[in-house]
Amino acid sequence: MLRTLPRPLAVLAAVLVTLLVTVLVTVPVPAAGAVAEPAKPTLTWSVQPADQQGPDGRRRIELTLDPGQVVTEHLAVRNFSDGTAVFALKAADGYLTDKGRFNMLPSDRASADGGTWIQVQEQVTVGANETKVVPFTITVPRDATPGDHPAGIAATVTSTQGTVAVEGRVGFRVMMRATGTVRAAVAVDDLTATYEHSWNPFSAGTIRVTYTAKSAGNVAVTGAARVTVAELFGLAEHHARADVQEMFPGGSREVGARVEGVWALGPLRTSVDVTPATRDGAAARPVSATVTVWTLPWPQLALAAILAALVLAVRAIIRRRTKRLADLLARAREEGRAEAKTGGHPGGTIAGERPANA
Repeated sequence: MLRTLPRPLAVLAAVLVTLLVTVLVTVPVPAAGAVAEPAKPTLTWSVQPADQQGPDGRRRIELTLDPGQVVTEHLAVRNFSDGTAVFALKAADGYLTDKGRFNMLPSDRASADGGTWIQVQEQVTVGANETKVVPFTITVPRDATPGDHPAGIAATVTSTQGTVAVEGRVGFRVMMRATGTVRAAVAVDDLTATYEHSWNPFSAGTIRVTYTAKSAGNVAVTGAARVTVAELFGLAEHHARADVQEMFPGGSREVGARVEGVWALGPLRTSVDVTPATRDGAAARPVSATVTVWTLPWPQLALAAILAALVLAVRAIIRRRTKRLADLLARAREEGRAEAKTGGHPGGTIAGERPANA
């Protein structure tokens, strides 16, 4: 004997079957040839100073050389990738970026200083996970000027992205100092001081100081700088640091500092004192610069004006109220005198009474 499902259950089963068929039809089936392409292998490498056996632990090369001297150094190129790679070896003049980082001139710019002293083979082939040691020669010109001549040497790989050639390079600094008279000096230019008021009249403001430090010597130099703001004609002083990062000869750097807790009370004398320093401790003369900015306590003056206006307003209100009260008292006294003159009945006699002479 066949049994049929109740009508509600039959309707529900039909709906479920319809949904299942729809899902099976609409889900795409991947084609046999639609296989994802494998990602291109990533090329990773490093370059560092070395001796004939391999990397020697130095992060950079620093040499003091005589004019005309020739020395041989080594670099190590290590390929961390799974395939063999060919690296171009290049040397160029070195410079410091605005953030103080060392960099080399790009390949499309010709070197004119230390980069021309370095001779290295044009390229090297390094196998997968292999390290190659490459010698290079430094030849100091006989007419080299005393002081530092920064350069860099790098292993470069050039790849093409569309119509643009992208150069990737990894290298290190080669700092060469030619013997002779060494001068470490810093000049301070364009010193400015700007006072910033606090929105809170009960809080002091801030002095914003900016200046340009220039390397006026022939060696790389840094500077320990101290900013001093004197207020109340020197009775109070506030200090802050504004140190100078490394600069190569002829380089410059913008330096800024904030000195907080300064009240705007007339002239504010702001001075910057810089003590130069070099990597070998060469003597350098300190330098300083001073600027004076005149300030007025505008928030405090505004608060004082508001308070004075409130005091005047309160006094005016009190005076008006006092005058009004005096006028009321005077009117009451006049009315009292008038009542007294009429026997306490102002305006004539009481009804029903007769005058005395009637």
